[in-house]
Amino acid sequence: MQLIACPWCGEREEAEFHYGGQAHVAYPQDPYALDDEQWAHFVFFRDNPQGPFAERWVHSAGCRRWFNALRDTVTHEFLAVYGVGAEHPRNTSTAPVAQQRKGQEAS
Repeated sequence: MQLIACPWCGEREEAEFHYGGQAHVAYPQDPYALDDEQWAHFVFFRDNPQGPFAERWVHSAGCRRWFNALRDTVTHEFLAVYGVGAEHPRNTSTAPVAQQRKGQEAS
């Protein structure tokens, strides 16, 4: 069982949390000006990178508060947790697989 560090409750088992999608997705300034294709793109299209990725999580079986997390999508390692209004941290994974992948990308 993986532990996730809730900013308010501390480390808890992953079963207490629910994934909420990509973090830092800006709502359109004028949603009424969007056509159907643009609106569908905003609602359904999200990034799907390998490596560190900012996500929203809710501690549904605990304090029920939302927070953001920076998680490595390859290793599933949580690199940082931070409040919804906080800025995205620029961490990188310390996991061997991620370090190896970085070396390959630089070549």
